[in-house]
Amino acid sequence: MLSAETRARFDREVAKYPADQKQSAVMACLSIVQQEQGWVSPDSERLVADYLGMPVIAVHEVVTFYNMYNQQPVGKYKLNVCTNLPCRLRDGQTALDHLCSKLGVEQGGTTADGLFTVQQCECLGACADAPVMLVNDRQMLSYMQADKLDELIDVLKSQAD
Repeated sequence: MLSAETRARFDREVAKYPADQKQSAVMACLSIVQQEQGWVSPDSERLVADYLGMPVIAVHEVVTFYNMYNQQPVGKYKLNVCTNLPCRLRDGQTALDHLCSKLGVEQGGTTADGLFTVQQCECLGACADAPVMLVNDRQMLSYMQADKLDELIDVLKSQAD
């Protein structure tokens, strides 16, 4: 069941489109679900599909196509490091490996305390600033060498306390 607050947020997004095109709000509705729950579960996909009058598979295709949707629970801080060719050539893979080593997780893993999930991601569109990363799908950071990554982890840990 969708809460009244969630339904109201969905309604506001759907109102932006013609009545016969409410499925256009699918990405916004999925983002709302993720903001509220931290991830988009299969049950949530069904709720969004029902709300928008779409086949569940169509919603699932959106969730699996875009890496901004978490398909499983993630840490409080989701760290996506670009490893596409321009970033890889400028130490993107090294940055990802450094984070994994520092936090004691494999790529795609979450720390035991639930604070950090480290993932690789596709191009973030800031190739000149490589290596780049995205924190919680909202904050892009540039030139993320080991010293800046260490500083970031320290800052985020201090904010979590």
